[in-house]
Amino acid sequence: MKIFHTADWHLGKLVQGVYMTEDQRYVLNQFITAIDEEKPDVVIIAGDLYDRALPPVEAVDLLDEIFAEIVLKRNVPVLSIAGNHDSPTRLEFGSKLMKESGLYIVGELDHQLKPIILQDEFGEVHFHLVPFAEPSTVKNVFQCESINTYDDAMKTIVEKIEENMDRTKRHVFVGHAFVTHSGEKGENTSDSERPLSIGGSECVNAHYFQAFHYTALGHLHKAHYVLNETIRYPGSPLKYSASEANHQKGFLIVNLDENGQVSIEKRNFTPRRDLRIIEGTIQEILKHDYCEDYVFVRLTDLTPVVGAMEQIRTVYPNAMHVERKTIQRIESAEENIKIQREQLDDMTLFKAFHKEILGFEPTEEALQLFEEVLNEMLRDEREMKEEAVTK
Repeated sequence: MKIFHTADWHLGKLVQGVYMTEDQRYVLNQFITAIDEEKPDVVIIAGDLYDRALPPVEAVDLLDEIFAEIVLKRNVPVLSIAGNHDSPTRLEFGSKLMKESGLYIVGELDHQLKPIILQDEFGEVHFHLVPFAEPSTVKNVFQCESINTYDDAMKTIVEKIEENMDRTKRHVFVGHAFVTHSGEKGENTSDSERPLSIGGSECVNAHYFQAFHYTALGHLHKAHYVLNETIRYPGSPLKYSASEANHQKGFLIVNLDENGQVSIEKRNFTPRRDLRIIEGTIQEILKHDYCEDYVFVRLTDLTPVVGAMEQIRTVYPNAMHVERKTIQRIESAEENIKIQREQLDDMTLFKAFHKEILGFEPTEEALQLFEEVLNEMLRDEREMKEEAVTK
């Protein structure tokens, strides 16, 4: 069975105030062309179809257009789940009707965990679609009071799947999570990835997925595998932040043979406009050839540059951000924190602020309390967005 694995489309994405819809349409049309060339048996989208719970109309129209091209015109089944950016109820609306056409979307976690079963010439392949869900949601669905972290939640879900797993069949897991080798804390692969929680509690142990022949993941924006080559992130189809400037964006072509062995090929996209970082003095940059790429500019001038963005846009009309690489020491702790704010996570900012104001590092108890408050805020934010969708 030939599988196309993609994730993290983030339709409706704004990057530095610029809607990426036309850029997304450009690469997704390449995806459609690849479907025509490769003729996959199924397409997997492992969450974050939209960038937010209430996406703009243009994003909804684009997703509808792409689904129609794949499912209706080409009769290729699509299996998709909700990610942490999506609204589960919005994605799942009409899902029972859409199944008849070959579009399978799972937004809400269901305790039955019934797989989607597709056939090839060698028999059945069971696809286990597990949407993003808070630990509290998983705890409620399975009535398991011991679930407190994302790792606990995923372990419980996989155990429930394995209870009813037919080991004579081939199995593919589709999930949206932050998976690391042994569940240890890992670094996000991009600044545009919204944290699931604060601290290491968002990470999931990759060893849980060893019962599956292939694990199709979403959430992290850099294409890579975890533990072994059958547990994979395809990455996002476009660069959504300066931290992704060196990523090679694309999707995965997964061939699953009759014995469940997989071979994997990464197919790269060619963006409408690349997103990259350029560095130099203002005079050096103004000598560059005219280019419509999205650029983040780091100026190395030792003195302030008046109207830097206006000057740079005469050469790079789609320049997104300009910053000084050389920053003079600022004595004010408050201003220093402000300069670095975009590069620091919430916990690091709290530690720095605590030390600057009180003169010593926060205690473990204070850090734990702060982490709990932040995690509660993240949960409340997602719940508020979901409530806004359902009203």
